[in-house]
Amino acid sequence: MKIKKNDVVVAISGKNASADKAGTLKTGKILQVFPEKGRAIVEGFNLMKRHTKKSQDNPKGGIVEKEMAMGVSKLMLFCPECKKGVRTGISRADGGRVRKCKQCGHAFDA
Repeated sequence: MKIKKNDVVVAISGKNASADKAGTLKTGKILQVFPEKGRAIVEGFNLMKRHTKKSQDNPKGGIVEKEMAMGVSKLMLFCPECKKGVRTGISRADGGRVRKCKQCGHAFDA
């Protein structure tokens, strides 16, 4: 997989792919990745309403919004230098694998 936990990503398709009026993209941090299913949970993306019963953890119960998993093919890594979603390449410099932006060369794992 080209994305990992704690990466900042941008959605390229679906209901979360919109930008605001100023043109800045909506970004989110990856909370969990499911490589065998090809899905990831992203903070603030793919929100669904969940009806919960009363419990000790949630004494009132009610409707809670929570993030659901979405397909990794709809996500791109966000480059802070390019200010957009970018494709990544892997370079094997310095004895390890480093993910780099294909456009500007920004290293994500450094």
